[in-house]
Amino acid sequence: MFPTSVSLSGLLWKTPWKLSPTRKANARARLRRVDAVIEAVRSSGVQCAALDRALQLPKQHEMHPRDKYTIFSAMSQGYRKGIHKVPKWTRLTLRVNPKGF
Repeated sequence: MFPTSVSLSGLLWKTPWKLSPTRKANARARLRRVDAVIEAVRSSGVQCAALDRALQLPKQHEMHPRDKYTIFSAMSQGYRKGIHKVPKWTRLTLRVNPKGF
């Protein structure tokens, strides 16, 4: 299905410019669940490169709100865009930004 113009009385895909409080709460809960999984794997004694990379990521409570809800984007004004504008953002680890952002 393709997005069509409103003037043609078709479907228009709209993405809000900021996250709603409910979607923010869901994003924080998702980050906490990922932190819990990483901690469970660490406590099990398993050693692997993926776990080492995951342990270097900041935890949800350590992240600045700006980093929880936005990501670096070289093409956006102000170099940031809402995390919900990223395709498949619920499946990606978007916790680390370039230095200075």
